[in-house]
Amino acid sequence: MRKNVTIHRWTSESKKEKNPHYEQWCYTMTTTPTLSRHRLLVIEDDLDTVEYIRKYFKKSMPEVEILHEANENKETKIYNDFDCLIIDRVLPQNDGINILKKIRLLGIKTPAILLTQMDGIQDRVKGLKTGADDYVVKPFSVQELSIRIENILQRARNYAVGTRLVFSDLEINLLTREAYRAGKKIYIQAQELKILECFMRNPRMIISRDMLLQNIWGIDFPIRTNLIDSHISRLRERLGRDLPNLIHTIKGKGYILEKY
Repeated sequence: MRKNVTIHRWTSESKKEKNPHYEQWCYTMTTTPTLSRHRLLVIEDDLDTVEYIRKYFKKSMPEVEILHEANENKETKIYNDFDCLIIDRVLPQNDGINILKKIRLLGIKTPAILLTQMDGIQDRVKGLKTGADDYVVKPFSVQELSIRIENILQRARNYAVGTRLVFSDLEINLLTREAYRAGKKIYIQAQELKILECFMRNPRMIISRDMLLQNIWGIDFPIRTNLIDSHISRLRERLGRDLPNLIHTIKGKGYILEKY
């Protein structure tokens, strides 16, 4: 973010330390059911546009986060944390097309909408070919933007139900029964894949050992075994010890798939 810009905000200190350009607005008020469980990232340097979007969505989304500038080489890890990206086509030090291209090359499939004043046919075609799911020309109606986001998220849900599960940089292709992390294929055993699928169908929910024993092995009676522990340990290894852990142990309760 440009140093001569001052914005009043609520900031996550841990995220701020890791990335000084990362601004966060969090809203925990009553939300509408359509977008209430989704997270939106807006990459936009124009403060009037940011305020226009933020003010509208604060009642329909629990969390809207803002980047005033993005580096396609350094910021990509955060894009998996969101359900939809709004990217300005022209940024002070970068091009939204370049950012989106890098995101797609890394295998990140988060739906994205490009915002721009460039309304030529070739500009639209270039943006869509890069991997944008939609293209909105400025000035725009925020109500229309909201509908376009809803439509994109609905298409993503419909596609995911039939073919894949996605959480952060994890993906399971339900047709081929293959798992990927950060765009790279994970070589995983059948039972481990079933456990991972169970977590990804129930993200951010505590799953007890008894639930895993019943759903994966069909054991519905009390049993003392380290079967779960050994499989979870191997699964964590396959997901990459050098990458952030996503499967966390909740002492006395079970496990949870979450990105902390």
